[in-house]
Amino acid sequence: MYSQYKLQDETGLLRETASQTAGPFVHIGLALEIAGFESRSDEIWQDLAKENAEGEHIELVGSVYDGNGDLVHDALIEVWQADSLGNYIADFDNKKPFSGFGRSACAMDGDFYFKTIKPGQVDFDGKSMAPHINIAIFARGINLHLQTRAYFDDEQDANENCPVLNKVPSPVRRKTLIAVKEAGAGKPRYRFDIRLQGDDETVFFDF
Repeated sequence: MYSQYKLQDETGLLRETASQTAGPFVHIGLALEIAGFESRSDEIWQDLAKENAEGEHIELVGSVYDGNGDLVHDALIEVWQADSLGNYIADFDNKKPFSGFGRSACAMDGDFYFKTIKPGQVDFDGKSMAPHINIAIFARGINLHLQTRAYFDDEQDANENCPVLNKVPSPVRRKTLIAVKEAGAGKPRYRFDIRLQGDDETVFFDF
């Protein structure tokens, strides 16, 4: 006989649905082009900022590695961030110059990629957080998506005074949250690699 699962808790509220791994099919629902299907007209993709968006236009690239140091080819990355003035976009609209939210899938080369603008500082408990991009990682074997942040290596003063970044006590661990500016022509490009396990595991937050 099957055991009965109560849909409501003692308060009368519905229980939350149990989490489960994203599995190997996450791209079919959220990254159609990568899965080999035709893209939807309003697809949420890696371009957060159009050319007329205000602020410094940048690129954020990176790879996801597992505990063995191997590339995770089927991870899905979502980012959300403030605009150049430090304001979050309340209503998502990818037709606006800046949407504040994007999604990128790691393909066979293992890289994710975003075109965006450098965010401004956001206040937190009366203090200014250093410019950062919030990141969520979805992949097979991860029951509940992981959350981290990418700060910028050329924002040293802001990083040193960031109330959230300084909650990570170890300088070595804080380094895993820093996106490194790459030399080259064109838009400023920052690399932020994510390591899911191991000695140099990326710091993940429980927001």
